[in-house]
Amino acid sequence: MSVGQTTPEPCRDLAHLGHVEMFTPKPEESLRFFVDVLGLTESGREGDSVYLRGWDDYEFHTLKLTASATSGVGHVAFRAASPQALERRVAELQAMGRGIGWTDGDLGHGRAFRARGPDGHVFELYYDTRWYEAPDDLKPALKNQAMRYPARGCNARRLDHLNLLVVDVGATREFLARGFGMRLTEQIVLDSGVEAGAWMTCTNKTYDIAFTKDHTGTSGRFHHVTYALDSREDILRAADVFLENGVFIETGPHKHAVQQTFFLYVYEPGGNRVELANAGARLMLAPDWKPIVWTEAERRKGQAWGLQTVPSFHTHGTPPVQS
Repeated sequence: MSVGQTTPEPCRDLAHLGHVEMFTPKPEESLRFFVDVLGLTESGREGDSVYLRGWDDYEFHTLKLTASATSGVGHVAFRAASPQALERRVAELQAMGRGIGWTDGDLGHGRAFRARGPDGHVFELYYDTRWYEAPDDLKPALKNQAMRYPARGCNARRLDHLNLLVVDVGATREFLARGFGMRLTEQIVLDSGVEAGAWMTCTNKTYDIAFTKDHTGTSGRFHHVTYALDSREDILRAADVFLENGVFIETGPHKHAVQQTFFLYVYEPGGNRVELANAGARLMLAPDWKPIVWTEAERRKGQAWGLQTVPSFHTHGTPPVQS
């Protein structure tokens, strides 16, 4: 950049990932998994949905578990940084022709604007939200904590990120960059020039959302949702918790090369993939961060310590594709 040349002001209109709505064909079994095994806490019910949260999530809910004929994702929600920021993002999404329209919100937040991504996924933006108020039996000893430590199952602390499956990674990246003001931090580009994966952030975490190319060519599918634990040791303990509860471990505990996340992946009873990761993940503090690009050859080396990615990680998504 030459002297005197300026770049556009970065957009900071989003506060954080708010919640994910997950569909399950086995609502009672899925609920038991998230409460008794993962350690989330139920905060409310409405219609066919149960609202859940990690013990350090400040909002009323971060997971909306909805009974459905199949698995998958209902919508992904981000909280705006202010009412004005919400209006700015809505105007941009409408200008892009991506707007679905306003809703009155649900049990956990006020009115929200919905937009449809290039792959068909539904994204939601809101500002007015319901802060969680712990009942007497869940009030913490420390007033700067939303609720007491549950000491149940894996003790999931907070919602961290999610991963979607998409047909066109580049189109989704451009949609989130323009419509939501997200920044690209890392990506995978194949030898052909095709984008195979992208990781984007709206906070000082290195990513709040990721999306990878769906090998089936099917639109609108879901790869996984991730809850954070305090440490690597907690993730190792979580593997024992899953073992004791008969939960199939797909892969891990191990460390990703991309983003360096210490990971553990399982399937919940409805068929959706769930990840546990360490809460002390990398932060992106540089305002002029340059995206890291991983090549096809580099990804063939496997994960950080040489573990090869299990085949199902590239083939399993929800809802399942009918053959």
